[in-house]
Amino acid sequence: MKVLLSILTEMADIPRDVDQVATALNSLGLPVEQMQVVGKPVEGVITAKIVRTEKHPDAAKVTRCFVDAGDGELRHVWCGATNMKDGDIVALATLGTTMPSGMEIARRGILGIDSEGMLCSESELGLAEESDGIVILPATTPLGVGVFDALGIEHDVVLELDLTRNRADCWGHLGVARDLAAYFNVPLRGPRCEPGALGAAKEIPVAIKDEEHCGSFTISYVSGVRVGSSPQWVSSRLAHLGMRSINNVVDASNLVMWETNQPNHAYDADVVSSFVVRLARDGEVMTTLDEAVRSLSVEDLLICDGKDDSAVGLAGVMGDLHSEITDATVNLAIESAWFNPDSVRFAAQRHGLRSEASVRFERGTDPEGWVLAAERFVTILRETCPDVVLHASPAVVRNGHCPQVREVKVSAQQVEKLLGVHVPVDKMLSILDSIGFKPVRDGDVISASVPTWRPDCSETVDLIEEIARHFGYDNIGKTVPHSTVHGRLSTMQQRRRTVRQVLVGLGLDEAMPSPFLAEGDLVAVGLHEDDVLRIANPLVADESILRTSLRPGLLRSLKYNQSHRASRIGLWEIGHVYPSSGQQLPNEYEQLTIVVAGGDATTALGQWNALCDALSVGAQLDQTRV
Repeated sequence: MKVLLSILTEMADIPRDVDQVATALNSLGLPVEQMQVVGKPVEGVITAKIVRTEKHPDAAKVTRCFVDAGDGELRHVWCGATNMKDGDIVALATLGTTMPSGMEIARRGILGIDSEGMLCSESELGLAEESDGIVILPATTPLGVGVFDALGIEHDVVLELDLTRNRADCWGHLGVARDLAAYFNVPLRGPRCEPGALGAAKEIPVAIKDEEHCGSFTISYVSGVRVGSSPQWVSSRLAHLGMRSINNVVDASNLVMWETNQPNHAYDADVVSSFVVRLARDGEVMTTLDEAVRSLSVEDLLICDGKDDSAVGLAGVMGDLHSEITDATVNLAIESAWFNPDSVRFAAQRHGLRSEASVRFERGTDPEGWVLAAERFVTILRETCPDVVLHASPAVVRNGHCPQVREVKVSAQQVEKLLGVHVPVDKMLSILDSIGFKPVRDGDVISASVPTWRPDCSETVDLIEEIARHFGYDNIGKTVPHSTVHGRLSTMQQRRRTVRQVLVGLGLDEAMPSPFLAEGDLVAVGLHEDDVLRIANPLVADESILRTSLRPGLLRSLKYNQSHRASRIGLWEIGHVYPSSGQQLPNEYEQLTIVVAGGDATTALGQWNALCDALSVGAQLDQTRV
């Protein structure tokens, strides 16, 4: 998960020193994997105007551009991009400039004509991971000024966090800022929201036909929209987070998701004026925003147009291509919903389609977060659409099962017993209050109202973990638990160790084949496939079933070694097998299998007897043919 220091410092009055912030995050159990400075101005890249362009008959893939940087001097620059035209304001890297990649701009000739600089793309300036053409600035941009100043690009730091699966709330900047505000003991401001006066209520019918997979569905009506480009600060922040700018509406939606962990989707309200949430029908297809035609499963949850019941979105994953907003859109229906995390995860796996929205829905979102998301969306959009209005009385349907505020109790004795350190009750109250848990004290017992954005906190131990995180793990002493029981190997562990020692001593090598097999692998070694477990979504076709015997993997290893001219081969494996036996869960157990080749039967028999003697079991041999 990527977070921007600039957004965190807007949401809470935390230090702007990135090292202090990183130390705090590591202490809070939100480890920082990587830090990257972005938006740092590149000295020597200035604005310039393309006066005219020329094509060279012997260089079809490049264009000769004559550019003016405001000093009246025309510079000749070769450019391979195709998105520019005469009169465009572009980013010119002058001679001697060192680019973020380390490349130095020098005179380079094509067909005997020198290029006096380079016209830059966003990726070449370090503003995006990839780009389709060079940067084109507004026509009113002055010439000869630094491009980063002209674009208003923020100098920022990207922190990449290694989040555990339970911290769903930290997939938005707000969750991270909340923890940091508590750590530094400063107020949490959250994202700036100035939605303005509400417009008249607009009725938008919503029906949830599958309550198991959709617990809440909300549509907010927004009018007065003009689709266009985003403010530079919005597109710049999205670029730092790894997303490209689309338009002001889509960008506002994406930024709200990154800020609040509230995935949302904007529909043209004049095209889709009512909504139905239902499961897909057998044979139904839809074209998602990535232009892929997808055959739907009856387990896929869809968002549909109430007029004709056609799909306008694969719930929690991606919208339909034909329902996206256009330049003519003036009214929006903003969807915010709570979808069952398992439903979204399985749909994303079935279609091989992971989106930023699905990642968040899979972990769990806040069913009450739609109000903040709608107000923040309108606040961002107002910068490019001054007449935008958020209307009152949004359509809110809550039929299914979604997270509710839960009351969890914890006592001072329970905290001390588990942590091994005394934490004052007042300190516990302060900690829980700072992260939004609304604690109430009754003697030494605290009752906390766990908010809906923390679906991972449901038991007393969860509250104790929160107290420990913010009390500071460094303040908890390290002690070795007292025990009268001495460590020892179990009977099974002793047997495994004996088997390994004997077989290695006999000169045999341990093999570790994959537990996954291809269709037909068991039949090829004389076994049947009637009771196998098949993988619903195998990564490759050759690993689509779970093994019921170790024989196929070892024989495959034997064949591989023989093909490389190994003469005397002895392999063994201790591993699990997974026969289904008609049960929902496999009857998983361990097997030992040994294969030897290239020697005589007497040697193999001696090895077998040695193993049986070591295990104190009787030896029995059965002759088979494979």
